[in-house]
Amino acid sequence: MLNMHAKASPKTASRNVKPFWLDLFDPTPDDVAKAEAESGVKIPSRASLEEIESSSRLRAQGDVLFVSMPLAIEDPAAGLVPLPLGFVLSPRWLITVRFAAMPAFDQVDARVAAGELTDGISVFAALIEGMVDFGADMLEKLSSDLAKISELAFRPRSRSRRDQRASRSLQDCLNGVGIAGDHSSRVRQSLLGLQRIIGYVLQTDDKNLTPELKTRLNTARQDLVSLVDFEAHVSAKTQFLLDAILGFINTEQNDIFRVLTVVSVVGIPPTLVASIYGMNFQHMPELAWRWGYPYGLAVIVLSALVPVAWFKFRGWW
Repeated sequence: MLNMHAKASPKTASRNVKPFWLDLFDPTPDDVAKAEAESGVKIPSRASLEEIESSSRLRAQGDVLFVSMPLAIEDPAAGLVPLPLGFVLSPRWLITVRFAAMPAFDQVDARVAAGELTDGISVFAALIEGMVDFGADMLEKLSSDLAKISELAFRPRSRSRRDQRASRSLQDCLNGVGIAGDHSSRVRQSLLGLQRIIGYVLQTDDKNLTPELKTRLNTARQDLVSLVDFEAHVSAKTQFLLDAILGFINTEQNDIFRVLTVVSVVGIPPTLVASIYGMNFQHMPELAWRWGYPYGLAVIVLSALVPVAWFKFRGWW
């Protein structure tokens, strides 16, 4: 196996076996030049791998296939931009171009070193199977994260101060749902890319595929169909949680405005009474009463209690 990483350090699984796999991990221009000189194949650039047209992601030049797909991994340097993954399949070589470390590649590398995989097309099939497993693992993690968010969002709440403070975690739930939705979208793009790659290779490179490899690739395609369906379920649950959490947040905001409205309404009658008896007219009978001051205070308190009792009776408080 010829495994070319960022430093372009080739290594072979056995000296008796000719190298058949060039793995370019975040390659430099020198790495690309060495790989092209070794294989005689033009290596696609990162810009070409990031193109979204089907004709760019799935194309053939003679007996060489160029296929690419987006990974469910974002570029840490470019933010939300997904990382591409490219495959070049020729009768002699399998060339992979990637920009992120992935467990599937490490596992296949170990199998090649152990002599289990001896040609490029079998390595390609093993990588595809590893990518399918990677997508399944990501969907399982997303489903688990959404279950935790759902439990936190729908747990019973009372009107105690402690639970009111805990209800602020709805904003954290909203943030978690947003992240899950973004990851779910990335996984879907990756799974659909894998589906297109498998179908294209099965249709175009039929002569180089053994019956066993065809069976493995068809099995991986069937698994992808079920994973895409499961991703649709995850997306639907994400949308449901988003709507529910926004509804809870709106309900809590309405409760706050209700409290402010009740307080403002309760304060109007006492203010009116105090304003009336605060007027400096000369002829006001209550000013000469011995119990005028207690009477005024009692009227103020009563005018505040009546609206509160009314709101309680109506169930608004």
